[in-house]
Amino acid sequence: MKLRGYFAIAFVCVVLLLCDPVQRFVIVPWVRLAPRKRIPVLAGWQHALAHLVLKSLRWIGGAHLPALPSVPAGEGTLILMNHQSVLDIPLVVASLASSYPRIVTRKRYLRWIPLISHMVRLYQYPVVNPAANPGESRRALAELTRAARETDVPLVVFPEGTRTKDGAIGPFKTTGLRIILRQRPWTVYLLVADGFWQRAKMKDFLGGMSAIRGRMTLSGPLTWDDPRGDSDEFISRAREIMVERLRELREESPA
Repeated sequence: MKLRGYFAIAFVCVVLLLCDPVQRFVIVPWVRLAPRKRIPVLAGWQHALAHLVLKSLRWIGGAHLPALPSVPAGEGTLILMNHQSVLDIPLVVASLASSYPRIVTRKRYLRWIPLISHMVRLYQYPVVNPAANPGESRRALAELTRAARETDVPLVVFPEGTRTKDGAIGPFKTTGLRIILRQRPWTVYLLVADGFWQRAKMKDFLGGMSAIRGRMTLSGPLTWDDPRGDSDEFISRAREIMVERLRELREESPA
């Protein structure tokens, strides 16, 4: 079983290396020459990559991945998802019906990671850095504010900010969420995944992907139509729903 994990990771790494120049020299010029096709082109490319990664882990590595929910996409869509593993990003991308997400992302992903670092810039992901100095933090919050106000594709937030060691839903980092909710009305969807936390990082996959028993559920929409309303109450309600959905997933199929 471990051998399948090694083959799957090697295959995915090679694919990412090969797709990096395609993204830089085919996708970028395509979008620049046909800006009206930006959303379908970028969505198609990102969906293809997400499905390629997930299917590689399923078919080569033997991972048991869930049937994906279909999240409606459009302007003013905000998606909150719990954070268990590196697979959360391809899972949320593949769950979007007809668009691509702008994902609030940690600064470390801007380092040279084949395909991924360039994708953060190409897709204009808002970048945050918990260890930033005050000046950098102000610039990051200004970028997040602008992205929330102007984005014409769904915005995705992992409100816990980091992965939890037992897969439970941790406390939410509310500063960024408050800023996002103040900028406009939102249609909010809640994605909850389970079964991935024991294989949280790429290196963990080498221990055997067949141990992954992924499950997902979608809740919503919740309507946020008053940017001046009580965002703390709304955030608390959203977290309570996500905690309950996770509990139900675990009761239906114990880890």
